[in-house]
Amino acid sequence: MTQTQQVALITGGAGGIGGAVARRLAGRGWSVAIADIQDEAGSALATELGGVFHHLDVTDEAANRAVVAAVVEQLGGLDLAFLNAGVSTGTFPGTGFDPERYRRAIGINLDGVVYGVVAAVEALRARGGGNIIATASMAGLTAVPFDPIYAANKHAVVGLVRGLGPAYASEKIRVNAVCPSWADTAILAGGREQLEAAGMPVLEVDDVADAVLAILDGDGSGECWYVQYGRPSEPFVFRGVPGPVVA
Repeated sequence: MTQTQQVALITGGAGGIGGAVARRLAGRGWSVAIADIQDEAGSALATELGGVFHHLDVTDEAANRAVVAAVVEQLGGLDLAFLNAGVSTGTFPGTGFDPERYRRAIGINLDGVVYGVVAAVEALRARGGGNIIATASMAGLTAVPFDPIYAANKHAVVGLVRGLGPAYASEKIRVNAVCPSWADTAILAGGREQLEAAGMPVLEVDDVADAVLAILDGDGSGECWYVQYGRPSEPFVFRGVPGPVVA
């Protein structure tokens, strides 16, 4: 690795959106660290890209710290943490509710982002700044009646990113989110044909990778970029909340 080579850590990087972003970054000359619970696929991709692989359960705070420390030691630093690991929930309060599945979803979708931020910040500070990008979802920007728990997880990620963006701006650490609609990943569980038959076109993972790279190339922070089929990706514009009325 050259002194100027940039380093990315990608959670949930063995395939899907994470794998697509890993390939794109490697094509730009980045050193890539893949972190995932899928050892075989993750290791194979890391080998293909000349990177490194680490087994990581993102729900384990100490494990997140250990992986970041190992990546810094192996690759010389950290410039981007792409916190991408995620799962659907398929659970609804009062209707076949499964508390274990609920806790697992929160652990991966929200704790995995929080722990990833905590683990990455010091390494980014040591580089004089850098980027954190979290995979949220269009479900973090709108109501999702068929999976409200997943939506709650992703709304939390959106709120976290919006708060952390200005909080870290003075340290030149940018924090943003990518919010794709349905993308062709394992979360669909083979449901692509049903979605398309219902008139809901499915994104390719490279469409989401395009948005991640656009975020990386930009200068904003605390932004949540939607990725919607047939539309150019851009930051979602949040309406301001009403202020107080002072008599």
